[in-house]
Amino acid sequence: MISVPAVDGLCALTRPYQCDSSSEQLFHNAMLEIVSFHVKNTSGYAQWLTHHHINPDNPQLNSWGDLPPIFANYFKRHLLLSNTGQDALELTSSGTSGQKSRMRFDERSIKAAQGMVDHIFHHYGWVKPDTPCNYLLLSYEPNDIITLGTAYTDQFLCKYAPVKQAVYALRDTGKGHEFDPFGVIQALQTFSRDDAPVRILGFPAFMWFVLERMREMNLPPLTLPPGSLTFFGGGWKTHADKEIPKATLYARLGEQLGLPDAYCRDGYGSVEHCVPYVECAHHHFHIPVYARAWIRDTRTFEIKGYGSRGFLQFVSPYITSSPAHSIVMSDLAILHRAHECGCGTDTDWFELLGRASQHTARSCALAASELIQGK
Repeated sequence: MISVPAVDGLCALTRPYQCDSSSEQLFHNAMLEIVSFHVKNTSGYAQWLTHHHINPDNPQLNSWGDLPPIFANYFKRHLLLSNTGQDALELTSSGTSGQKSRMRFDERSIKAAQGMVDHIFHHYGWVKPDTPCNYLLLSYEPNDIITLGTAYTDQFLCKYAPVKQAVYALRDTGKGHEFDPFGVIQALQTFSRDDAPVRILGFPAFMWFVLERMREMNLPPLTLPPGSLTFFGGGWKTHADKEIPKATLYARLGEQLGLPDAYCRDGYGSVEHCVPYVECAHHHFHIPVYARAWIRDTRTFEIKGYGSRGFLQFVSPYITSSPAHSIVMSDLAILHRAHECGCGTDTDWFELLGRASQHTARSCALAASELIQGK
């Protein structure tokens, strides 16, 4: 039995962006609790803290951003587990080929992550148990047990409104997955003639490719039913110079599918760090109360202030099955104060700038994007 009451209390907060003294104290207590848990239950973690001149039994830090982080890419080469992760759900990050991050989630960790998504979807009014929806899933059609993190997430996101019909963009051929743009276009045409709202989930690159194909084919614009929305995740291709700005994608979704800008949203997260970061109506990634974020200098690794670019570091106590409670992503970002957004959300937000490098490490989005190119 895992006993981390402060961690569970933090993850149970139903107002994901209410930043006050109570949530701040609960976050602090939860971090003390998760550090103590991993000192006792994760082999080598106490030595890791000692190596960084931190007393494992009484960590004294100026900020939780000073807690020694692990690079997300490290999980592509090593499976880091606590005692509770030895026999637990395993999810991977990569698609058809390349290096994979392997992460294990004990039952309480995966429920904590899913609970955070529940609270955020309730916050935005996207939980519609009495409204059946048609789903376009821009991700991998499952063939059996789902182990790929993005496919697992998309399946999970279908629970917030009943499934009337679901169509996958990446079809299982028996020998792998194949992108089916014509099937997607046909599904959108069919859905536009139905009364049920449409929920489009998954990789944004595939949506852009479909919109481009529709334009090349001189297909007339569609109007999806009221209440339809897109919720993207998984990123774009690995080369930043080829990435389509979100504003361009959202504008085309309005032109070709009739989707209002406020109903086009993006999500950020990863199998290595499952806290959900969801765009507000102004398209900014606000940090929920379940986590904190810092920016690290790419050369010195020092923590930078607001407005500076660098590696994106997240700290969250939600996970007991792996010591992934302080992690540095391979993405560059800028941290902004809450009021710089203007949407009224009380928490800070970050601006993604893209990948820090173009090496051989591969993401789900890259592996999937190669299906577009026929590689």
